[in-house]
Amino acid sequence: MLSILKRYLIGKPLKTTELGEQKLSNTKALAILSSDALSSVAYGPEQILIVLATVGAVAYWYSIPIGIGVLILLLALILSYRQIIYSYPHGGGAYVVSKQNLGVIPGLVAGGSLLVDYILTVAVSVSAGTDAITSAIPILHSHTVFISVLLVIFITILNLRGLTESASILAYPVYLFVVALVIIIVVGLFNVITGHGPQVTHASSGPIPGGIALFLLLKAFSSGCSALTGVEAISNAIPNFKEPSERNAAKTLTMMGLILAVLFSGIMFLAYWYSITPNAEETVMSQLGSEIFGRNIIYYFIQGTTALILVLAANTGFSAFPLLAYNLASDKFMPRMYLLRGDRLGYSNGIITLGVASILLIIAFQGKTEQLIPLYAVGVFIPFTLSQTGMVIKWLREKPANWFPKLITNLIGALISALVSIIFLTTKFSQVWSILIFLPIIVYLFLRIRSHYEAVGDQLRLNNDIPDKIKGNIMIVPVAGITKVVERTMQYAQGIADEVYAVYISFDKESEQQMRDKWEAWNPNVKLIVVHSEYREITRPLLKVIDQMETKAHENGFEITVLIPQFITKKNWHNVLHNQSSLLLRAYLLHKRSVIVTTVPYRFKV
Repeated sequence: MLSILKRYLIGKPLKTTELGEQKLSNTKALAILSSDALSSVAYGPEQILIVLATVGAVAYWYSIPIGIGVLILLLALILSYRQIIYSYPHGGGAYVVSKQNLGVIPGLVAGGSLLVDYILTVAVSVSAGTDAITSAIPILHSHTVFISVLLVIFITILNLRGLTESASILAYPVYLFVVALVIIIVVGLFNVITGHGPQVTHASSGPIPGGIALFLLLKAFSSGCSALTGVEAISNAIPNFKEPSERNAAKTLTMMGLILAVLFSGIMFLAYWYSITPNAEETVMSQLGSEIFGRNIIYYFIQGTTALILVLAANTGFSAFPLLAYNLASDKFMPRMYLLRGDRLGYSNGIITLGVASILLIIAFQGKTEQLIPLYAVGVFIPFTLSQTGMVIKWLREKPANWFPKLITNLIGALISALVSIIFLTTKFSQVWSILIFLPIIVYLFLRIRSHYEAVGDQLRLNNDIPDKIKGNIMIVPVAGITKVVERTMQYAQGIADEVYAVYISFDKESEQQMRDKWEAWNPNVKLIVVHSEYREITRPLLKVIDQMETKAHENGFEITVLIPQFITKKNWHNVLHNQSSLLLRAYLLHKRSVIVTTVPYRFKV
C-alpha cells in the first residue's frame, strides 16, 4: 500500500538515461530559481520605508538614493555571479569559490550559511504566504501553522516528482506575479506622467535632516538589501540547466537581474511618489494597488499573485539546497546519502531534509517567522562577501585575459557585501546574534563528518599486508525449539561449516531437560549447548558462549558465524503477532567484534 501511495504522489521511477529530459529550459529555470529573488520585491522596498519611518515622512526621499545603492549592489552581484558561473560550471556557487580560493574553513562557512539560509527561505516564505491567505480569510487565522505545514509538504512532494514537472506547475504563478507588478508600475508611471497621480504629497529632496544620522541611512540600505536574497541560487544549480548549461545559466541570471531591477526600482519610485507609509495593517504593495486601481479585480489579482509568489519563493530553496548538499557530500563534509538520486532523478534526500527542517522551524516559531528575516538576510550576505572575495583572489593569482575589470567588479561587490553584513550585525545584533553560534557549530560538524570518512577510508584502503587465511568456520545456531525453521537452518549450517553448535537459552530447569532429550532424539550429530538464564535474557548468555568459542576459533584460524533462523510472514501485519527476538539479536550481535551474523529465512505460505 505504501508503494502504491508513493507511486501516486511521486510518480513512476525514471531511468538514469532520462536524466537529460529532466534538465531545465531557461524559461522554467528562471521561474523556479528566481522566485525567491523576485518575491523579495514584495517586501524589500517596504523594509527601507520602515526604517526611514522612524524619522518621519520627510526622510522618505532618501528611499530613492538608497534604492539606487541597492541596484548598484545588484549589478555587482549579477556580474560577479556570471563570472562564477563560467569559472565554476559544475555548480556549488559561493561554497566552491570560497573553498578553492580562500580555504576550507571559509568555504564551509559559506556552504553552512547557505544551507541554513535555504531552510529559512522555505520557512519565512511559506509563513509570509500563509499570512497573506489568513489575512484574506480571517477564519483560518487560528490554523496558520497547519496551513504552513501543508504548503511545505505540497512543495516537497512537487519537487520529489522531478524538476521539469515542478517547474511546469510553478512557473505560472511566478510569471503572473511579474505581469501583475509590470501592470502596477506601467499604470502608476502613466498616472505620474499624465498628472493623474497624487498632487504632490511626497517629500521633496533636500539635505539630510538633523534627526537622520548616516547610521540610520546605512541601516535602511541594509534592510533594502533583503531584496537581493536568492540571487546566488542560479550559480548553485548550474547542473540543472540544459546544455550548454553555463551559458544558459548566465543568460537566466542576467534576465533575473533585469527583471528584479525593473520591478524593484519601479515599486520603490511609486512608493515614494504616492507617499506610501508602511503600517502593520496593510503592506506597501497593497497600498500601492489600492491607490492606483482602487479595490477592484486588478487589485485582488495583484494581491493574489503576491501571496502565491511569497509561498513559491520557497521553491528556490528546494532547487538549490539539494545541489549544495551534493557538493558538500562530494567533499565528504555531509553524509553520502545526499549524493544519491531518487526515483525521479532528483536528490530526494536533500529535498526531504529541507522539507522536514522547514516544518520543524515553522512549528518552533508557531508560523511567526518574521523575526528570522534579518538572520535570513545576513546568512546570504556572508556567502556573497566570501564568494566575491574569493574571485578577487582568483583574478590576482591567475591574471587571465581582461582580468582587471573583473577584479574591480568583484572587489566592489565584496566591499559592499561586507559593509551590508557589518551593518546587519551591528544594527540588528539582537536578531542575528545566533549566527555567531550556529555557524561555528555547523562548520565543526562538517569537519567531524570529514574526519570520520577519512578514518573509514584509511581502514578500508588496501595495503601490502597479507591477511591471515581463514582455515575454517564455526557455526553457532540459536534455537528456541525444534521446528521446520530450525531444521532448515541446521541443514544449511552442516552443509557449509566445519563445526556446528546449537545454543538453547532456558528459563527453567524443566524446559532445559526436555530440550536436551528432544534434541538427542532428533539430531545427535550436532552438539547442543544449553545455557540457563536466571533473568530471562537471551543476548548475554549467547555472548558468553561466543566468548568461549572465540578462544578456540583464534587458535585454529577459524571464523565464528552466528546463524539466526527467522520466519517471514506472508502479510506485514502478522509481524505484530510474533516476537521479533531474531531481529533484536541480529542487531545486537552486529556490534560484536569478530562475529559474522547470517540470517536463514523461512517464509510462511499463509
